[in-house]
Amino acid sequence: MLEPQAKDLEQTILVGLITSEQDADKSNEYLDELEFLTQTAGGAVIKRFTQKMDRPNATTFVGTGKVEFIKNFIENNDITTAIFDDELTAAQERNLSKILNCKVLDRTNLILDIFAQRAKTSYARTQVELAQCEYLLPRLRGMWTHLERQKGGIGMRGPGETEIETDRRIVRDRIGLLKAKLKTIDKQMAVQRGNRGKMVRVALVGYTNVGKSTLMNSVSKSEVFAENKLFATLDTTVRKVVVKNLPFLLSDTVGFIRKLPTQLVESFKSTLDEVREADFLIHVVDLSHPNFQDHMDSVNTILTDIGCDDKPSLVVFNKIDNYKPEPFDDTDLTVERNSKHFSLTELQSSWMARMATPAVFVSVTEQINMEQLKEALYQAVKQIHITRFPYNHFLYPDDLESLV
Repeated sequence: MLEPQAKDLEQTILVGLITSEQDADKSNEYLDELEFLTQTAGGAVIKRFTQKMDRPNATTFVGTGKVEFIKNFIENNDITTAIFDDELTAAQERNLSKILNCKVLDRTNLILDIFAQRAKTSYARTQVELAQCEYLLPRLRGMWTHLERQKGGIGMRGPGETEIETDRRIVRDRIGLLKAKLKTIDKQMAVQRGNRGKMVRVALVGYTNVGKSTLMNSVSKSEVFAENKLFATLDTTVRKVVVKNLPFLLSDTVGFIRKLPTQLVESFKSTLDEVREADFLIHVVDLSHPNFQDHMDSVNTILTDIGCDDKPSLVVFNKIDNYKPEPFDDTDLTVERNSKHFSLTELQSSWMARMATPAVFVSVTEQINMEQLKEALYQAVKQIHITRFPYNHFLYPDDLESLV
């Protein structure tokens, strides 16, 4: 039985694959994330379907028998939307829509929909629309099947292809206009960044929904929108922060996610420019998530892709109040103890030892170890400040303490 509030939401099912590159545990983890994305978009997940295959079926993504099984479930349970964990080709999406007779989305389309809901400023809306148009262009054919007349003979010619080409030209023209608009805005934002002077710039980076905006609100005493949903923040927000009388600029950026659509990476180039031009990065990690290490790897991969992997940084392990190690039975010789069984103290010691990058363990919502975080941030900004202004006779608060 559905919960009362779930009945009012769009009824959805999720479909994923188990492959040689993605085992059952990894597939379930991706589907967990896909379910959170679906809830963020306003849907209720009724059931998940998985199938073990070497590679996706070129025609229907999953096997034909599985498609029939999914079709029967959809018809018997009034399902309106089927969401697939990987990006579908135009042909797969078209075929699945005909067979399942419901709305068919993939992970990319779902993320684009969430971005469209979350975009508030003109700049964010332009970025999202560009990504949507680039995603839509190769899929236009399926939208005109009702106009196509391919059989030949009298009265069976056109206008389907003409309509498709017309729409393709409209979308291409729109993409050109949006790119030109973004170029203009990019130049304006580059001027804005240049006008900030030589103040030290710090950027918050991390996986989506790890608490970056909440951390920014706490450190900067501002009111940046924060919510326990994926991609709550799309627009870059910059605030002037002062720690121990030492000023710097702190920027909050869009969260990263695994399988991030390439269209979004390109569209959000200027948002990523805030990261590129930062002097220092704060990598925020949700320690309470069972797969936080994979999240860290995903963020580090994107940072490497945009050329920011060599920037000085501070790792902030957030949500320590929600951290719960997995129970370990030392009598079971088939199970090896690993980091998932570590206590918080053991985890702190192991991460401190293995990382060249400084790390702090905090809970922003409970204000645990926040003074330790501010001290680490102050020391990092101070070093950059000294390097940038070597002849500036600025007395730092800790220098004043040593003179007393």
